[in-house]
Amino acid sequence: MIERYSLPEMTAIWSESRKVEIWTEVEALVVEAWADLGVAPQEAVAAVRSAPAVNLDQWKEREAVTNHDLAAFVDVLAGSMDAGGEWVHYGLTSSDVVDTAQGRLLLEAGRLLQRRIGELFEVVVAKAKEHRTTAMVGRTHGIWAEPTTFGLKLATWAFEIDRDRTRLKRATDAVAVGKISGAVGTYAHVPPSVEAYVCRELEIGVEPASSQVTHRDRHAEFLSTLALIGSSLERFATEIRHLQRSEVGEAREAFRKGQKGSSAMPHKRNPIASENVTGLSRLLRGYASAGLENVALWHERDISHSSVERVALPDACLVLDFALARMTALIADLVVDADRMIENLEATRGLVFSQAVLLALVEQGLSRDAAYRIVQRNAMEAWEGQGSLQDLLAGDDESPLTASQLAGCFDLEKFLANSKVVWERLDGLVAG
Repeated sequence: MIERYSLPEMTAIWSESRKVEIWTEVEALVVEAWADLGVAPQEAVAAVRSAPAVNLDQWKEREAVTNHDLAAFVDVLAGSMDAGGEWVHYGLTSSDVVDTAQGRLLLEAGRLLQRRIGELFEVVVAKAKEHRTTAMVGRTHGIWAEPTTFGLKLATWAFEIDRDRTRLKRATDAVAVGKISGAVGTYAHVPPSVEAYVCRELEIGVEPASSQVTHRDRHAEFLSTLALIGSSLERFATEIRHLQRSEVGEAREAFRKGQKGSSAMPHKRNPIASENVTGLSRLLRGYASAGLENVALWHERDISHSSVERVALPDACLVLDFALARMTALIADLVVDADRMIENLEATRGLVFSQAVLLALVEQGLSRDAAYRIVQRNAMEAWEGQGSLQDLLAGDDESPLTASQLAGCFDLEKFLANSKVVWERLDGLVAG
């Protein structure tokens, strides 16, 4: 991933140095397991543990000869030891190291992303509660629908983020596995106890029936989960982009001192962070598609998945890490114009209360169709600017509603009264 969209913690997890460090740890743990079984001498454990860190330049130079990165790594590691190098990689195949180490890296990446989601959840909940009673127009199809509050809008985000958090925990647990079972997964040259020891020490699970690899449905699930989280972020970003439109003006991204919205038009304040997140979400869906393509490998394995994963797994984690951090900052600093929300609500001329009138007419004994026609006829006149819906209905001889009954249909507080259940549920989620 390019530096622009890479944050330090996730970059460190997917760095070449960290990969080699985990490869070394896997090899060392295997030697320890062999020593515990009385196969390898204890001196070999001390030797591999005291070996110098594999030099990345030497590793690359050796790879130029072997044309095999893991084999080159083993050569450099074993060659750096004064004694006991022959026990490095004893009984193993490349995927035993690569896939097991990758399981650990995915665990670390997944935990970081879970923390990021938790931070976003807290910020969204706080902003939702801040605007619990900030009334605004609810829209469907981009058209005025019924009144809501900005807090309720954000509450839907909070619940979705929590579902994303649950999905990510499950997907991380599923992908964070290893295998030390040999060339085709038969344990012919390494007993299951070695695998159990290594995976336990790395805090990852064991692939219960590996071939030569851990199976790629796990990775496809993980990448698909990251893409789904990205789609959630895109939903939030799309809403902010709409609310920031000049004609709407109900919320906007913070604009720092010295910031420029356009190189040509000095007046511009664009929703650049939201648009950025929207674009990054497209990348995540692409990586998910690549992960699905990786599931079907030939026989016990091929390496058609390898080149894909070298790009897709690190980049997807880096992209989502950046997008989550950006969305968290965006929501924390979001400027909400409550006055403009009320102006836009009032600009509907009461049209957003049409269903309340419809139901009141039905309660008075009218058929639903007859009630609908009365409200719709007056609503169309209100759309054309001939007055407010309430005034037009008050002058409609076909409406049996009294002035008091009609006024009750346009009572905003009454309209939103039952929405308190959402806040009770959100409080329960936060407390739980």
